[in-house]
Amino acid sequence: MNLRTLILLLIMVAIAALAVLNWPLLATPTTMSLGLTTVQAPLGLIMLALTALMAAMFLAYVLGLHGSVLLEARRHAKEMTAQRELADKAEASRFTELRSFLDVQHSAMLARMDALEARMSNRLKESDNSTAAYVGQLEDQLQRQGGSGSGGVQELRIEPGLRP
Repeated sequence: MNLRTLILLLIMVAIAALAVLNWPLLATPTTMSLGLTTVQAPLGLIMLALTALMAAMFLAYVLGLHGSVLLEARRHAKEMTAQRELADKAEASRFTELRSFLDVQHSAMLARMDALEARMSNRLKESDNSTAAYVGQLEDQLQRQGGSGSGGVQELRIEPGLRP
């Protein structure tokens, strides 16, 4: 219980205790002036009734204010839910865009890798052909030298025209 509620409760208890303890005095009729006329009535009961009426009015005001705050909170919660759904949809859209972007990048990367693989394969074939040509040239030179009958080791020459 907060301090305001406690103070209001103490005031109400004090008013009720004073009314009970002083009931004969409150119920004593007196002459009262209402401005245009005078009446014979118990002033204490009228003041007590006006105090009760004022308390009822304040209670109605507080309940009305509380109700409007609850309605405003509900409206605000609905708006927040709508905004959260919009944000979730936007985030999902960004994820979809990111996925499509990554798919495009992935396919481009695969295409580049395929092109690099094709170039590497061509280079490898060219290298194999060059090596085969050099080996063939060396075999030819060895056969020519072997057929001439010279018994020494001779210099082998690779002709530069066979390089790719």
